[in-house]
Amino acid sequence: MKAFRALLLTEIRNFTRDRMMLFFTLLFPLVFILLFGFLMGGMGDVEHATLGVYLESQDDEDTFMQTLERAGLRDIRPFDSLQSLEDNMADGQIDFGVVWNGAVLRFIYDPSRLQENYAFQQLANGIGAGFNMQRQDAVPAINVVRIEAGEIESISWFNLVLPGILAFTILSSGLFAISGHLTQMKQRNILDRLIVTPMSPVALLLAIALVRLVVGALSTLITLGVGILVFKLHFTIDWLRYGIFVICSTLGTMGLGTLIALIVRRPSSAGNVANAAAMIMMFMAGIYFPVSFMPAFMRTLSRLMPLTHMANVMRHVTGVLDMSDLRFWMTSAAFLGIALILFPLMARYIVRPLRN
Repeated sequence: MKAFRALLLTEIRNFTRDRMMLFFTLLFPLVFILLFGFLMGGMGDVEHATLGVYLESQDDEDTFMQTLERAGLRDIRPFDSLQSLEDNMADGQIDFGVVWNGAVLRFIYDPSRLQENYAFQQLANGIGAGFNMQRQDAVPAINVVRIEAGEIESISWFNLVLPGILAFTILSSGLFAISGHLTQMKQRNILDRLIVTPMSPVALLLAIALVRLVVGALSTLITLGVGILVFKLHFTIDWLRYGIFVICSTLGTMGLGTLIALIVRRPSSAGNVANAAAMIMMFMAGIYFPVSFMPAFMRTLSRLMPLTHMANVMRHVTGVLDMSDLRFWMTSAAFLGIALILFPLMARYIVRPLRN
């Protein structure tokens, strides 16, 4: 036990001295969440959208304004000219606009806001349909009752992004533990000095895994806390499943790091390959924009990437995305299975002296 405790302390010191690992595990998620939170935190939140209104005709003005009030918009700004409305949209003062000429409703969108315009168009369709029915004194043929299907009443774009960042944090913590950290220990002959002691490879791997589990869990909690406290995000977290998946996915990504370390012969290159793989997965796994925006062949590739499934499970355990119990347990078991299969290879082929 004393030997393992000494090995654990050594691993903690090695981790705190690895600036690249510290950055990707602790600082990188915080930088991204703060950057995207302040710049794009309100994306897709139509309830806080600002609508500019220009009335070319006074016909049905009261009916039209009543329709807009029922749409749930919190900020409706009238303009006395179309040019003024367009100028304010270009300056970012309003999100989208509508023009009523007495016969036709025309909605105006900012072409640079592709992702948000989809939500604005859905709102515009509802406004148009409601206005037509009120003008005709018609009532809906079917009564619609709104039922929330998810765990949270309403989610914003940032509610979907933050769990994806948590998944990337776990990926970085596990992937770089082997392909970066352990291979660097081998290159610097630290591993050689440890191996000549009465230390077993399993003890070293257990120490590395324990440190990565603690650091990964702590990093995700810090990132999650910043999102809740700074950006007022709301999550309904299943802490039991949250903890189970953090453990399984961290061990699984350590197993994936083993594959990189086995394929890339030079220890100095393994970390670079892992870094490139993590960046590719981050942009193709639907972390910052929906996978549905990608071409068909890229959507297929996205489904093959571990980070895609990690992000979806993290969204599930934080109450953002619905997922069946079977899918959750199968995904968690898959990552745990990867670890159980690849850890013996790690102990045999990686935790050994570097041969010159």
